[in-house]
Amino acid sequence: MSNSKIILITGASSGIGRETARVLVEHGYKVALTARSEDKLKALVDELGDSNAYFVKADASKLDELEQVVEKSVAHFGQLDAVFANAGMGVSATGTEGGDPQEWDKMIDINIKALTYTAKLTMKHLRKTEGHFIITSSIAGKITLKGSIYGATKWFAYGFGKNLSAEMKEWGGRCTTICPGMVNTEFFDEAKPDKLDPRDVADAVLYSLTTNERCNIDEITLMPTK
Repeated sequence: MSNSKIILITGASSGIGRETARVLVEHGYKVALTARSEDKLKALVDELGDSNAYFVKADASKLDELEQVVEKSVAHFGQLDAVFANAGMGVSATGTEGGDPQEWDKMIDINIKALTYTAKLTMKHLRKTEGHFIITSSIAGKITLKGSIYGATKWFAYGFGKNLSAEMKEWGGRCTTICPGMVNTEFFDEAKPDKLDPRDVADAVLYSLTTNERCNIDEITLMPTK
């Protein structure tokens, strides 16, 4: 068993996931990373050091691939203390009437199915450590956005977090749902430097992990000041 806490991060190759890996390693955690981009994951492990980070390339919306991620990560580190279910995507065609059902399929696969699969596959490991499950939802999951299918997937993530929290509470586990406003990531074509930085979300993940175990941070909402 490792003396450091082991955190699995999905969607770890860029944006919020990548920055969270950096912040957690800075604070003594070890991270298991997964995403679809092997090159980016390898570069991140090289940056963080292979004693601190380990990656398994996978599509989180594929149950069998994600199962390999979980099993290999636990075999590598010996335990699992927390999971940051961060993988997600948006769409280019907005609204319902003007939306693209093929885009919806991909988005539902990653924003909904991958989230539930991540929880399903990690619960038995988190139960052993009385661990912590953290979800990236969005402010879009708490407000009305005209015709937004993306927003509806984030409503799912928000509601699922509440339901999972009640399930995990039965055995002393914690669950936190993070709802950021606009974050300046590769998600957008143009940089938005006056909005939230991925580091802001990473700091929220760290905060939820480091509170006393008697305290469950149920949810965190982050909004840009401007």
